[in-house]
Amino acid sequence: MHKPFWQSKSLHDMSQDEWESLCDGCGFCCLVKLEDEATDEIYITNVACKFLELGTCRCTDYANRFHNVPACLQLSPDKPELYQLLPESCAYRRLYQGQGLEDWHPLITHDPASTRQAGMTVCEHAVSETYIHPEQLEDHIVRKLNDE
Repeated sequence: MHKPFWQSKSLHDMSQDEWESLCDGCGFCCLVKLEDEATDEIYITNVACKFLELGTCRCTDYANRFHNVPACLQLSPDKPELYQLLPESCAYRRLYQGQGLEDWHPLITHDPASTRQAGMTVCEHAVSETYIHPEQLEDHIVRKLNDE
């Protein structure tokens, strides 16, 4: 029996298409994060990047996301320290930690809507940064990083 690529390859050995397919579409990486410069603590808001389409929980300009949003979280196998910014359910984080994919992950279910059906997206609870003044971001903090 042939194992799926996420069980037989390391994150470094995956093709670009395989790497991209690990994204479950939760939208968590698209939430604005604030850093307290005095303490280096990171806070998660419920404010989503203006390019996150809240109806589908997908980036509306994915190909240009790093150009359009310099602070966009650019994940790679060479930057595992960024995985801490992702939820414990994130495939990148889970595979890096030697865990398997969640049962609801689209690669398991073969259904791209399974993340949303499992209630694992931020899109039902997020507001677009289009409607939030930067000075209001602190009012939208929902938790401190690692307070999962």
